[in-house]
Amino acid sequence: MERIEFDYPAKRKISGRAHVGVVGSGDLEVLLEPAAGNSSHVLIRTSVDGFRETWKAVLDRFFSRYDGAVRIEINDAGATPGSCSVAFGGRRWR
Repeated sequence: MERIEFDYPAKRKISGRAHVGVVGSGDLEVLLEPAAGNSSHVLIRTSVDGFRETWKAVLDRFFSRYDGAVRIEINDAGATPGSCSVAFGGRRWR
């Protein structure tokens, strides 16, 4: 099991929370909640080692479009990082 963490700058506060997916399904779950301060933090727990750079590319793309201060926890049970970008893409942050 690999633990991966990233930090990104943020420009605005968000007020909502979201929970997408179920890790018990053999896929992934994504938990999002507001973060204090002017940064975002992402924690990924994955059963598949060696995909740090792929996850970084997915998250870099996400944070190039969304600037909210958020804490994201991704619990991955073998899903592809691309699945995560689909989960993020459908949510608008206020």
